[in-house]
Amino acid sequence: MMKKGFDPEKYIEEQSKYIIERINKGDSERLYLEFGGKLVHDKHAMRVLPGFDENAKIKLLEKMQEQVEIIICIYSGDIVNSKTRQDFGITYDLEVLRLIDIFRKHNLSINSVVVTRYEDAPAVNMFINKLERRDIKTYKHYFTKGYPTDVDTIVSEEGYGANPYIEVTKPLVVVTGPGGGSGKLATCLSQLYHEYRRGRKVRYAKFETFPIWNLSLKHPVNIAYEAATADLKDVNMIDSFHLEAYGQMAVNYNRDLEVFPVVKRIIEKITGQEAEYRSPTDMGVNRAGFGIYDDEAVKAAAVQEIIRRFMIAKCDYKKGKISEEALERSELLMKEVGACEEDRTVVVQAREYAEQKRSLDKKYVNVVVMAMEMPDGTIITGRSSRRMAAAGAVILNAVKKLGGIPDDLYVIAPNVFSSIQQLKGEVLHHDRTSLNLEGILTALSISAETNSCADKAVKMLEQLKGCKAHCTAILSERDEQTLQTMGIDVTCDPEYLTTNLYFS
Repeated sequence: MMKKGFDPEKYIEEQSKYIIERINKGDSERLYLEFGGKLVHDKHAMRVLPGFDENAKIKLLEKMQEQVEIIICIYSGDIVNSKTRQDFGITYDLEVLRLIDIFRKHNLSINSVVVTRYEDAPAVNMFINKLERRDIKTYKHYFTKGYPTDVDTIVSEEGYGANPYIEVTKPLVVVTGPGGGSGKLATCLSQLYHEYRRGRKVRYAKFETFPIWNLSLKHPVNIAYEAATADLKDVNMIDSFHLEAYGQMAVNYNRDLEVFPVVKRIIEKITGQEAEYRSPTDMGVNRAGFGIYDDEAVKAAAVQEIIRRFMIAKCDYKKGKISEEALERSELLMKEVGACEEDRTVVVQAREYAEQKRSLDKKYVNVVVMAMEMPDGTIITGRSSRRMAAAGAVILNAVKKLGGIPDDLYVIAPNVFSSIQQLKGEVLHHDRTSLNLEGILTALSISAETNSCADKAVKMLEQLKGCKAHCTAILSERDEQTLQTMGIDVTCDPEYLTTNLYFS
C-alpha cells in the first residue's frame, strides 16, 4: 500500500485554529466561508496526500458545530442537464440530497438550499418542490445583472438586491455545493450585500484544498489538481498579486486569479472601505500543506494520481464525455512528471495476463482480465468467464488469498451460480447471465451462512479498501460503482467488451 506522508490530526488542529482566527478577526459578526472541492468523501485528497482522512473537513466542522450553519448551492443548469458527479455516478441534484443526509448525520445545521442562476424549467421546479415538501428551505437566486464588469449595477437593488436574503444566525456560514460552478461565490457576495444593507459587518473567505498554495508550482500534488480538472481547463499559476504585495511565492489557479480584481472591487463597493485581501491567496484559509511530513511519499502518490487521471480521461473520451483537447492535456500533464501508464503496476500485470491467455487459446480472444495490487504488494488477477465478470473473479481470488483459502476450493457452490444464472436468463430475460460483481458479493454472502470458507472470505472484503486495480476493458457502470463503494481504486483500458451499443 502507498506509504503515508500526511498527518490528518495535525491538519485538523491547524485548520480549525486558523478558521477560528479568521472568524474572530476584526469586528465582523460572521464569516461566510466558501467551501470549494469536496466537503465529504474527498477521495482525490486521500489519494494525493496519503494519510489524509477523506472526511477530515466534515469532522473539522463537526468540532465547530455550535458555530456553523450550512448553505448548499446548486446551479439550475446542472439540474436541467443532469450533470453527474463522476466518483459516485449520481446527478448533482441527488448529490445535494446526499449531502443533506450526511450533514445531518454529523449534527450540522442545514440552513437552506439555493438554486443559483434560477431557470424556470420543470426539472428545476420539481427539485425545489421536492425539497420544500420535505421541509428544506429553498431560495432562488438569479443571474447577477452587470456581472462581471459593471460593479455599480452588481452592487445595487438590480444586482445582488434582486436576490432574496438568506436568514442566518451563526458566526460561521459554510457555503458549499455538489461541484464546481454551483454559484457559491455569488451566493456569498449576495449575502455580504444584504448584510451590509442591514447594518451588519460580515466577511468572506474561501476554503479550497487544491492547489496547495505553499507547495511549488510544479509539485506533483499541484499538477495532480490540474489533471483532475483538465476538462475545466484549470491552470495553476503563481499568484502575482501575492508576489507583488508580500514578495512571497504562492500558487493559485487561473479562475481565482482572473476573478480576484472583480471580487476585490465588489467587496470594496459593498463595505465602503479598502478590501482586507491583497491577493487570492489572502482570501484562502487552506492549511493542507502544513500536514505533509514526508514530501517524497506525497510526490509518489500524486504521480500515481496523474497516471490514474489520464487513464480515466482515455475511457471518458471513448464514452464521448470529454473533448480530445481535455484528453491531450491530461496526457501532457502525465508526461510533465515523467510518468507513463505502465508505472501503474496493475496495468502491466492485467495486460500481460490477457495477452498470455489469448496466445494460448483462441477461445480467450475476448477475455477480459482484472489485476489487483494487494495490501502486501502482491498482484492478484481474475478473468471473465461464463459464470462471472472479471471484477467478480479478481475479488474472489483476492479474498481467498487474504483468508488463506486454497485456490481450488469453492466459496460459492456451483448450484448457487446455476440458480442465479437461470433466474437471470429464464425469468428476467437478460442477454448475459454471467454474474457481475454485485451478484458475486450477494452469492458469497448467501454461501457464508453454510460455508465457513465463504464466511471467512466475506470478512476479508474490508481489507481490500484502498487497493489499486486495472481492467483490460471498460467496466459496466454497475461494477465500476460497486468497486468505488468498496474503496477500490480502479482504472480501465479504453476498450469495450462487445460491439453492442445498448446491451453492453
